[in-house]
Amino acid sequence: MNYIVNTSTQKAFSLFVLVVIVCIQSFAQKSLRGIVKDANNAPLINASVKLMPTNIFTSTDVNGYFKIDDLDRGIYEIIITHLGSKSYHEMIQMEDLDLTLSIILTEDFINLENIILTGTSFSRRQMESGIAITTLKSDKLQQQFYNGTADLLQSIPSLTTDPSAGEVFTKVSSRGISASAQDDLGWYYASLQEDGLPISLIQHSYYAPDIFHRFDLMTEKLEVLHGGNASISATNAPGGIFNFISRGVNDSLRGEFQLNGALQGDQNALFKMDGVIGGPLGNNWFFNLGGHYRKDEGARNTDFNFSNGGQIKFNAIKENKHGLLKLYGKVLDDYTNRYTGVAATNWKNPHAAFGQDFNTTALLMPGFKGEIPDGRHLTNNKTNGFDPSKGVHAQDYAIGIDFHQNFNNDWSMRYNGKFSHKIADWQTSISNALVSLNDPLAYFISGADFPIGQLVFRDTKSGSEIARINNSGILAGESFEYLDEGRLPNDAIMGTSAWYKKNTANEWIDELRINKKWKNHDFNFGTALGISNSTLFTQGSFAYVTYEPNPRMLRVTLENPNEDVIALSDSNGLSNYGGLFFINGEAKVRQHAIFLNDRYKIKKNLTLDLGVRYENIIHKGSKDRFEPFQSDGGLDNDTNTAYDNGILAPTGIHDDFNYNYDYLSYSFGLNYLLFNDFAIFTSYSLGNKAPELDYYFNNFSNVPINRKGVIQKITQFELGLKWNTKYFSSTITSFISQLNNIGIINFEFDPDDASIFYTPIQFNSSRSMGLEWESAYAPLSNLTFRFNGTIQNAKALNWTVYNASGTVDTSDDEIANFSNNTIPFIPKLATNISAEYKINRMSSFMRWQHIGKREANISNAFQLPNYSLFHLGLKYTMNHHISADLLVSNLFNSSGLNNFFGSNTFGGNADDITPDFVKSNPNASFIVVPILPRRATLKLSYKF
Repeated sequence: MNYIVNTSTQKAFSLFVLVVIVCIQSFAQKSLRGIVKDANNAPLINASVKLMPTNIFTSTDVNGYFKIDDLDRGIYEIIITHLGSKSYHEMIQMEDLDLTLSIILTEDFINLENIILTGTSFSRRQMESGIAITTLKSDKLQQQFYNGTADLLQSIPSLTTDPSAGEVFTKVSSRGISASAQDDLGWYYASLQEDGLPISLIQHSYYAPDIFHRFDLMTEKLEVLHGGNASISATNAPGGIFNFISRGVNDSLRGEFQLNGALQGDQNALFKMDGVIGGPLGNNWFFNLGGHYRKDEGARNTDFNFSNGGQIKFNAIKENKHGLLKLYGKVLDDYTNRYTGVAATNWKNPHAAFGQDFNTTALLMPGFKGEIPDGRHLTNNKTNGFDPSKGVHAQDYAIGIDFHQNFNNDWSMRYNGKFSHKIADWQTSISNALVSLNDPLAYFISGADFPIGQLVFRDTKSGSEIARINNSGILAGESFEYLDEGRLPNDAIMGTSAWYKKNTANEWIDELRINKKWKNHDFNFGTALGISNSTLFTQGSFAYVTYEPNPRMLRVTLENPNEDVIALSDSNGLSNYGGLFFINGEAKVRQHAIFLNDRYKIKKNLTLDLGVRYENIIHKGSKDRFEPFQSDGGLDNDTNTAYDNGILAPTGIHDDFNYNYDYLSYSFGLNYLLFNDFAIFTSYSLGNKAPELDYYFNNFSNVPINRKGVIQKITQFELGLKWNTKYFSSTITSFISQLNNIGIINFEFDPDDASIFYTPIQFNSSRSMGLEWESAYAPLSNLTFRFNGTIQNAKALNWTVYNASGTVDTSDDEIANFSNNTIPFIPKLATNISAEYKINRMSSFMRWQHIGKREANISNAFQLPNYSLFHLGLKYTMNHHISADLLVSNLFNSSGLNNFFGSNTFGGNADDITPDFVKSNPNASFIVVPILPRRATLKLSYKF
């Protein structure tokens, strides 16, 4: 029997079937909702929510909520992660009804669950990485009001930091890798980075990356790589990586603004505004904009604002199905200064001398507006403005692109590149030693031919006479005498140089990484390129300044009876224009690296990391030879003005350099995950450090640059464990670091011709062995104890120092041997212990920081004493938007010493002091750099 169905009936039936299918499908698909909170019942914003095996991804909103719609029945694994919290995993089953979850994430005390990006060829969970790395998220970084980058890093184990100079001119080293990190090259072995690329490609005297880095709310987290993996992860930086990572994608408009007011030292004020805002722009575009401005009178007493300025940082991010594109940039325009030393006596227990104070004395020249002839352009009468209140004017204009993309067959790529234009304009003073009025240097350094007789010292601001003396007997060994009732403080002047230095650099830095996953291997290979075109000009003049806690500029004249008045200084107190230092040079630096890494999963819980990196570095440039400008009466042809008689100027001869450095670094490591919360790791690396530009600029004074620098070799080994449980987390790492071919030089002052010269370079070696740890214990949900620290022993294997005996004459020179001595400035014990307590809307912390004794120089002549500091924080959260913090660093205003500059003489250096000198001169004064005094900060925050 045949059935005939007409067209109308077919269409009706098809429509019915379609409606039924849609209805069934709609009834089958359900929604998953949830709220994510922390242990204190506060919502977690921007927590990542991932549903496997669908790869569906979302994040929580400002109230901690998330929602995933249109899910089929079945079993899923939900994975929730949040920076600073332990990851959450749960198997769920979607039935006929919608599912709602309430999830509590416990704190990841030391961020072992964090996905790290630094020092690894591909992102991975920190617990699964075979390297020692510390991660600090934004809220931990905000627990203190930090005085610069080095200050922020003080609580991280294995690091030796010296932030006593302020925000810049700081010193940071890891695991005893510090020997060439001189006072003006304090980041010599390290790579200071923003978003995965170095801030600067080059370093030389008074030009280090910390000049161009400021921390503010735009930073989301900090990753610090301690160990040898830096040798294959960063160009020419085997001693560690410090990567400040900016904020990323926000699904909704969010922001935070802060007002900070502080009192520090002798009730000096600081004011800072800080803010960040970010969110969607539409069509899968997102943005972040942040920055700060601050005005700071300084931790110590000066007659000018110590810091003034700020920065703006931004990024725009475009997400697609398989990756993202990020455009980013920075504008830094900031004035800051740096503190020099303070005089002390008593080698066994140093205390401040000459009326100075470790907490409040800056001993910097006061601010004034002067003009110094530019030695390069004397025929054009060009001058350089000089105002010590400006310190260093740091400018950094940077723009970059960061591109991630995943491809088929487990291929992926990342390209990150940026261009920057940098300017560092120094107008400050170096050295602040006592120069007795009985010392001929006090007069002959002016550039005058024979400044003997009656001298008059006047205050440059008021014009009033301070003192009148007769120095006629000093050349015969007799004492000067005062001719009236006026007196100079401490019967001395300050031996200081008006230091003008201008550096510029145009830099391109990029890195390309290509990743391929294949079976049990995760291959990563790529290339890094750096190009820097830089200029350098340095000019040093003498300045007449009183030697007292609040120095005054002095106008000095020679007023012998019946003779013309001879001006030893100009009206601002400046003398010997451009006669102490002269360096004029330029350099082109090309750095290129090729690297290959493989992460081989030997077994489920055992991985092997192998890496090799080839680097080629080219230094090409020149520096001018110089000599004193020759003219009767000096530059102004006036025989009555002595201060312009010795200006150093180019001779027209250039000393060129063009050297190529290449080397191979490698590293291998094992990570064994015994359990999901317990891992053992070990690594070995051989790294290299090529010379920085200071090698050419600070050596070869007026002689050909006839040899290339020596590449330092750095061997590092580490063995450690990571343990992460519900109430306790810890990493413990033992390490050995050895450095070879360490080049050491010093500059000295020759009083015979009033010139500065550098001593011949010495090549040395050292080894450091130690144990570092980082741990946290939370016996209660609102109480956490943290304990981290380092025990290490850093020794000189072979170490010599060239002693020029204070003259350019080599006949009295000698080479001192200090092999087997302890490396200076590295404490054998450094610890931090803190307690954090939260209850309702209140939270607080107290941290105790202890720095053990340190040798003050390589001869181990004396030790810098140990010291302890307490830091306090109180926070009250009014609601989800408004909070107030009281932060106090160095709560009890403790004193401590972080650096040593040698004897209290102009041109002295730390290595001049030997045990015999200390024994023979028990009452001598010397120059130390104290830690910064107490600072109390009130911070008001608004979040939305």
